[in-house]
Amino acid sequence: MNLAKLALQVPTVLLPKEGIDLNRWAVIACDQYTSEPEYWQAVDQLVADQPSTLRLVFPEVYLEDEDGDARIAAINASMDQYLAEGVLAEQEKGFILLDRKTSHVESRKGLIVALDLEAYDYRPGSKTLIRATEGTIVDRLPPRIRVRENAAVELPHIMVLIDDPEQTVIEPLFKADLEQAYDFELMQSSGHLRGWKVNQPQLLEQVGNALEALAEKERFQKRYDVDDDEVMLYAMGDGNHSFATAKAIWEQLKSEASDPSEVMDHPARYALIELVNVHDPGLEFEAIHRVLFDVDADELLEQAEEYYRQAGTPCSIAWHDDLVSASASAEHSGKAHAIPFVAAGRFGVLEIADPKLTLEVGTLQNFLDAYLENHASGRIDYIHGDDAVSRFGGQKSNVGFYLPSISKHDLFRTIVRDGALPRKTFSMGEADEKRFYLEARRITS
Repeated sequence: MNLAKLALQVPTVLLPKEGIDLNRWAVIACDQYTSEPEYWQAVDQLVADQPSTLRLVFPEVYLEDEDGDARIAAINASMDQYLAEGVLAEQEKGFILLDRKTSHVESRKGLIVALDLEAYDYRPGSKTLIRATEGTIVDRLPPRIRVRENAAVELPHIMVLIDDPEQTVIEPLFKADLEQAYDFELMQSSGHLRGWKVNQPQLLEQVGNALEALAEKERFQKRYDVDDDEVMLYAMGDGNHSFATAKAIWEQLKSEASDPSEVMDHPARYALIELVNVHDPGLEFEAIHRVLFDVDADELLEQAEEYYRQAGTPCSIAWHDDLVSASASAEHSGKAHAIPFVAAGRFGVLEIADPKLTLEVGTLQNFLDAYLENHASGRIDYIHGDDAVSRFGGQKSNVGFYLPSISKHDLFRTIVRDGALPRKTFSMGEADEKRFYLEARRITS
C-alpha cells in the first residue's frame, strides 16, 4: 500500500510512560475558554507539579500577556525535559484508535494518524487533497509559529474529517483485537477517553485501502456532482490554524534548505492529527457565537444599520423580552438573515434583508470586521454555548450575537463546490468536547 499518495504516514507516537496520572496529563485544546482564565487557573492548580501537557502548550487565554517569550521558552524546556527523562515514551509505529465519551455523547470515535503537509494549502481556491473548511487568518499564525518553531515535539488538538458514510475506515478497527494504550477519566468533568494501538500490518493496509476507495476520482465526482480532477479526501475540522502553522513551519524549513529535496524526509513535513468520520453519530456541529467586549452597544447597532444600508442589504432591529422570544422571531425570518443578540442585558434581533451571502455568519462577520477596524478599543471573542454568550453579552459594554449551526452532512459538498467557509463558522461539539492533548510526536530530526 502506497500511503504517500493518500498524504498519510504511519507515525511513531509518543505516549506518557506507565505510572503518569493521565487525568492530570491530558488537558483540553489551547484555544478553548479564551475568555475564562478561571478555567485555566483551576487546571493549573489540579496539575500542580505533576507531568502534564499543560506545560507543553500555550493556552491562548494568555496570548496577550507580556510574559509570552518566557512562557514559550518554558514550554520548549519542558519538552526537552520530558524527552530526556523518558516521561514521553516512544511507541511502535502505528495509529491510535480512540473512543471519547463526553457529557453530551456516549461515543465519538477517532484515529490518530500523521498527514503530509505537502498535500495541504490553506490559500483560498486551493484544490489540494487536504483542504481548509474555514478562512485562515494569516495574522493569527505568527504567535503559533513562535511556539512551534523551536519545539521538539508536537501535540495535536487538530481534528480532520473524512466523508465516509459507509463507515469503512475507522469503525471496522473496533472489531480487531488491539492492545489498549489508555483508559481514564478526563479532568474538569470532560468525559472518558480510551485508546488502542493499531500497528498490525494488515490493519494498516486495511485503513489505507479504505481511504484509497474514498479518494477514487469517479466516486468523488459523482458524490459531489462535480467534474474536478483534484480530489478532496480530508477536510479540516478543529485546529485549522494549528495545521496552517505546521504548514508554515514546513515551508520555512524547505526555503532555508540549500537543496529542498534533502529535507523531504524531515519529520516536520507531517502533522499528527485525529481523523474523524463526519458521519460518526457522536459528532455534532455546534455554532460558534460572537461576543464583542468594550464597545458601546447603541453605537454598534447604529453602525450596523448604516453598514448594511450602504451595502444594499438594509437591516432592522427589533427588541424582545428574552432570548426565547428573540430566537423564535429569528426562526420565522424567511430569506432574511435574522441574528439574535444580547446587549448589556437587552435582547433583540438584527435582521438583514436581501443578504448577499449564503450563511448568517458571513453576513455578520463582514460587519464586525469593519466595525473593529475603526474601534481599536473593542475586541471580539468566539464563544461556544448560548449560556456563555448571555453571560458575557449581558455585561455592560458587551454585545453578544447568537449564530445558527450548519449541518455536518452539507460540509464536504459545500467545501468542494464553494470553497472555504467564513472563519469560525462551526465547532465540532461544545467546548468541553474538544480534543484533549495526550499523544505526541517528534518534529525535529
